[in-house]
Amino acid sequence: MKHDVIVIGAGIIGLATAERLLLQGAKVTILERNKIGQESSWAGGGILSPLFPWNYKNDVIQLTNYSTKLFPAWTSSLHKTTGIDSEYETCGMLMLPPFDRDTAINWCAKHGINVRQHIVSNVSCHIEETYIENTNKKTRNQTLFLPDVAQVRNPRLLQALKKRIVQLGGEIIENCRVNQIKASNWQTQSITSSCGEFIADHYIVCTGAWSSKILGTHALKLNIRPIKGQMLLFKFAKPPIRKILVRNDLYIIPRQDGHLLIGSTLEDVGFNKQVTVSARNYLLEGAQNIMPELEGMTLIQHWSGLRPGSPDNIPTIGRHPNIRNLYINCGHFRYGVTMAPASAEIVVNEIINVPQPLDISPYQTGWNSN
Repeated sequence: MKHDVIVIGAGIIGLATAERLLLQGAKVTILERNKIGQESSWAGGGILSPLFPWNYKNDVIQLTNYSTKLFPAWTSSLHKTTGIDSEYETCGMLMLPPFDRDTAINWCAKHGINVRQHIVSNVSCHIEETYIENTNKKTRNQTLFLPDVAQVRNPRLLQALKKRIVQLGGEIIENCRVNQIKASNWQTQSITSSCGEFIADHYIVCTGAWSSKILGTHALKLNIRPIKGQMLLFKFAKPPIRKILVRNDLYIIPRQDGHLLIGSTLEDVGFNKQVTVSARNYLLEGAQNIMPELEGMTLIQHWSGLRPGSPDNIPTIGRHPNIRNLYINCGHFRYGVTMAPASAEIVVNEIINVPQPLDISPYQTGWNSN
């Protein structure tokens, strides 16, 4: 049986891409090597913004800014159609020093980003106010608040997307490992997998850290590699903070039901997902320095995920340079959830040949990475 589109990979990027294709009327089958959304899509925190965004290249900011504008309508539609609330929430992000305050303020002004230099008590809770009050004046004046930053509960977003894809008639085949992409005469002819051979008009690789492996010789110079991130989970009776807190590479994310996520490490250790005591201690010490209330609390869960690392966090999205009906949507590094709806729109626009909402040329340079 011939399909319109085969999507390889059922993480957040693959699912978002498949949903958009189905809404265009395409017949879509998703092949997933394990279970739906159980790699970096599930493992991440769901912050819908780069951490310290002024430290990133404009190509990252362009894509994340456009993508985050799509989230309210996207998550609302998924909630209405599936009944699953992915807990999209504009909670704001409190940036804790050390960082260059002047650079941050100037960058926010240049890019039209709302930033507050003082904490307003009626949007703070006790722990946040206590942290601010217990710091010295110089440090306190370095603290910035980005009130428009949102978060989403990514495991629930994945559940909603899975249900929506089934509603729309999409097929998801789990435990189906793709072995080879067969191409000749500048065209993909078929793909072979552990569950058979598949033929389609178009093929989209959305396999995160495994993308180069799946593409094989067709990967050219694509530089996407696994970068492990470890996270911790605690549970309070009610949310102890309302805002996302960020200091250096450590962040603390409050969920609406009192769960508190702490992340994350950046480890270039290949396809090794083993959690470590050293990472747990590093994350816990950093979090306790911000929130002493964590001392003595029971650790609910400690896990890791493999991000699809790419140079400068810039993903590769769109048509393969040499193979007409092969596409990629990979390499989003730390911001796959954040970039998901925009990345899906870009690759689908490529397939159906409609104008793009932004300049997509930066997201084709990955084929020539060193």
